Amino acid sequence: MSMAAEKLSEGQEHWTKIGDSDLFLFEKQATTDKKRGTVLFVHGSSMASQPTFDLQVPGRPYSSAMDRFADWGFDTWCFDCRGYGRSDKRPGTKATIAEGAADAGAAAQYIQKLRGTKSFYVYGISSGALRAAGLAENHPDMVARLALDAFVWTGEGSHTLAERRTRLPNFREGERRPIDRAFVHSVFNRDHPGTAEDRVVEAFADAILSLDDSMPNGTYRDMCSNLPITDPARLTMPTIVMRGEYDGIASFEDLIAFYARLPNPDKQFAVMPGISHASFQQKNYELVYHILHSFFTQPDPVYRGEQH
Repeated sequence: MSMAAEKLSEGQEHWTKIGDSDLFLFEKQATTDKKRGTVLFVHGSSMASQPTFDLQVPGRPYSSAMDRFADWGFDTWCFDCRGYGRSDKRPGTKATIAEGAADAGAAAQYIQKLRGTKSFYVYGISSGALRAAGLAENHPDMVARLALDAFVWTGEGSHTLAERRTRLPNFREGERRPIDRAFVHSVFNRDHPGTAEDRVVEAFADAILSLDDSMPNGTYRDMCSNLPITDPARLTMPTIVMRGEYDGIASFEDLIAFYARLPNPDKQFAVMPGISHASFQQKNYELVYHILHSFFTQPDPVYRGEQH
C-alpha cells in the first residue's frame, strides 16, 4: 500500500425513498480508470455511515475506507439506515435489523438503477453485518461477495451482549437512547483499551455527534433478545467472517459454528490481531483494509468439482 499516493475522491450525496421515508446515500467513485466493482458499506448500531466509512483525520493516511477503496479502483457507497444520520428519523422508527436490511436493499436498488450496477461487494460491521447478511438473504443476486465484520450469530459467549442485556428493559421502554462523547469512548475502552489512537477516537466522536445525539434501540433489542437472526445456509455467495482479536461482541465458538454452516466453499475466517470492535478506526486499520481488499479481489476458481 502506497500511502504517499493517497487520492481523495470527491463525494456526492444521493437520496432515495423506502416507503415514504427518505434514505440518505453517499458515493465516492473510483479514482482509477481500471474499475474493480462497487462496494456497499453498511454501518452499525451506534453511528451513522459517513463517520464510520468516510472519517477524515489529518495526518492519518486513508483514514476514510471509502477513499482507500476508491483509490484501489472501487466505486464506493454508504447510506444511513432509517433512524440514523441524515436519513428519516421520525417518531415511530424502530430501526430493527430487518428494517436495516430492507434499507440496504432500497439503497442497492437505487444504485443499480442509477449506475447500472449488477452486484455489490458488501461489507457490514457489528449490527451492520447482520443488516448486510439480511440483504444477502433477501437479494442473493445483488451480493457478489459478503464481508461480515464484528458479526454475532447466536450471541452465546458474548460478554458485550451479556452486559447489554442487563439494560434491555430500558431499551424496550423507548425508541432511542442518548449518546455523548463518553459513550463513543466506551466503544474503544470496553474490550481492550489502547487499540485506537486518541486523536482518531476524538475525530470519530466529533463526526458522530455532529449528526446525532441519540440512537435508535431497535438493533440493541434484536441483538439482546432475538438472536439468531441470520441463517448461514441462505448465504450462498462467497463470504468472509472478520473478527478482531479483542472484540467482545461475539465469541470465537459462536462465529466458528456459523462459519462451518456457510454452504459456499469459497469462504474465509480472518482474525485481526490488535483489533477490538470499530475496525476502521483502530491503529491496525491498514491490516483490515488489506484483508478486505484481498477478499474482494480474489479471482473466481477455474475448477469447482462435480458437486458444483
